[in-house]
Amino acid sequence: MARHIAHRLMISLPVLLGVLLIGFLLLQVVPTDPATVVAGPTATKAEVAAIRQQLGLDEPLWIQFGRYLGRVLQLDLGRSMISNRPVVDEIALTFWPTVELMLACLVWAVPLGIALGTLAARRRGTLIDRAIMALSVMGVSVPVFWVGLLLIQYVGGAGLLPFQGRNGPIWTPAGFLSIILPAVTLGAVFVGPVARMTRTSLLETLGADYVRTARAKGASDWRVTIRHALRNAMIPVVTLVGLQIGFLLGGSIVTETMFAWPGVGRMAVGAITSSDFPLAQGAILILAVGFMMINLAVDVLYAYLDPRIARS
Repeated sequence: MARHIAHRLMISLPVLLGVLLIGFLLLQVVPTDPATVVAGPTATKAEVAAIRQQLGLDEPLWIQFGRYLGRVLQLDLGRSMISNRPVVDEIALTFWPTVELMLACLVWAVPLGIALGTLAARRRGTLIDRAIMALSVMGVSVPVFWVGLLLIQYVGGAGLLPFQGRNGPIWTPAGFLSIILPAVTLGAVFVGPVARMTRTSLLETLGADYVRTARAKGASDWRVTIRHALRNAMIPVVTLVGLQIGFLLGGSIVTETMFAWPGVGRMAVGAITSSDFPLAQGAILILAVGFMMINLAVDVLYAYLDPRIARS
């Protein structure tokens, strides 16, 4: 298992380097000059030129990127142009709220999707199956912002739950109440794909020889489904969950902005809007590393569900 994880980490390094390069180049084509942002609107051309030289912006791009890469390797992401605080400190303030939101979304959406998909597979062709699949298609088709607007208007607007800001950590009563609407918004579009994939994969597994053997030994249908078929049906589901979590990182930006949730996604939008390039680069880097760690966790789950993968 350790060798499998080390191999995956080695594969991830070129991807991380590519993300750093793309994020660096994308912010170079933004029309706003970072030196102008730092100098302020009243600065003279000489002051702007001096700041450009101080920041190294007058150097060729490959030299700028080399210096940026060297700072990243030392865990130095620079300082925010707006707050003049280290980017690492800014990210530390917003990282845990984003983790809370992702966990609060996954903790109900994934089990519910698997349960609905399992029920649909066991009741194939019935009204229950058709109803679950209809809800799944609707969930896939509905955009995140539309769900959020409905919840804000009819739940938050009615005073049933708070819908602006984070009122504390998730383990406190106020923090738990404040995360419900963002977590439901983000997870509502997650249940449908998981349910559909679980149903499809489980239907294929239920026709396998070992499932028929378990039934011939006298095991009940639900026992065969849960103990024998479901685990082997989970590999495609885990793949989908890993990919969907990557999309959740994008959806969390919309959700955090709508609910004023102080996470990394909202911080990245604010940094790009205010032309705070070091903070924007740091946010992009953290989101990319998060996506890579999710993929690594998915690979480890592969090896757990099917030990042949770890030995290959």
